[in-house]
Amino acid sequence: MSQSNNIPLGIALMVATTFVFAVQDGLSQHLAGEYNVLMVVMIRYWFFAAFVIAIARRNPGGMRAAARTRQPLLQTLRGVLLAAEICVMVAAFTILGLVESHAVFTCYPLLVAALSGPVLGERVGWRRWAAIGVGFIGVLIILQPGMSVFDPAAVIPLLSATMFAVYGLLTRYVARRDSTATSFFWTGVTGAIAMTFAGVWFWEPMAATDWMFMGCLCVTGVTGHWLLIRCYEVAEASAVQPFAYLQLVFAALIGISFFGETIRSNVAIGVGLIVAAGLFTFWRERQKAAAH
Repeated sequence: MSQSNNIPLGIALMVATTFVFAVQDGLSQHLAGEYNVLMVVMIRYWFFAAFVIAIARRNPGGMRAAARTRQPLLQTLRGVLLAAEICVMVAAFTILGLVESHAVFTCYPLLVAALSGPVLGERVGWRRWAAIGVGFIGVLIILQPGMSVFDPAAVIPLLSATMFAVYGLLTRYVARRDSTATSFFWTGVTGAIAMTFAGVWFWEPMAATDWMFMGCLCVTGVTGHWLLIRCYEVAEASAVQPFAYLQLVFAALIGISFFGETIRSNVAIGVGLIVAAGLFTFWRERQKAAAH
């Protein structure tokens, strides 16, 4: 087994990544419940940008090579869009909690599949369209739009999922001309600049204990991204990507254990449909790649 496709190690790294990101989401929910969302995300991005710059300086060519792009507007759009998406998702945590926010957000791979045709010109066959349809039935079951108790705030994580799907498609688009290192550099730096302009106006004093939580949030953010990079270095993305759904499981456990959340029956059924549809979509992509 070659190190370039060590699937067991890749799976282990993906599981660790999802756990770390779930812990990050729990910390984000706590801090955003006490302080302004923009300030929390801004500080998180400062550390993320420092990590990105440190990685760039260690690569051949240094920061100059990492920053070199022929698509500066698209790269900037990607970075700003991801920062905005994180703000929306963290706001969803404070309003809906981790369980229901992640339950809806889980549909983002289906949104990527649905939008890959009009955005990237990729062909989406009827099987994947059927899977997308099943997934969105799951979203509707979670949101319950016909119920008299429907909360419009439940649409917030769906907006976040849509923004993240567009970010993912833009990432695939710029990858045609830019390296992964360049996209990673622009994601961190432009996001940090955008969040500084947005969040500095909402600065407020933070308790010493919460600074400790903030430090943990920054460390988990950097650790999660490092683990994800290592995961894709050692194994094919198609082999490990299905395990990314474990973030929903870990986030639900944190929400139930630390925030007193519950899992409603409609949420469990909807998530089951979304995950099944997403796994089928990944399987179809692997089948197409093998055929080619």
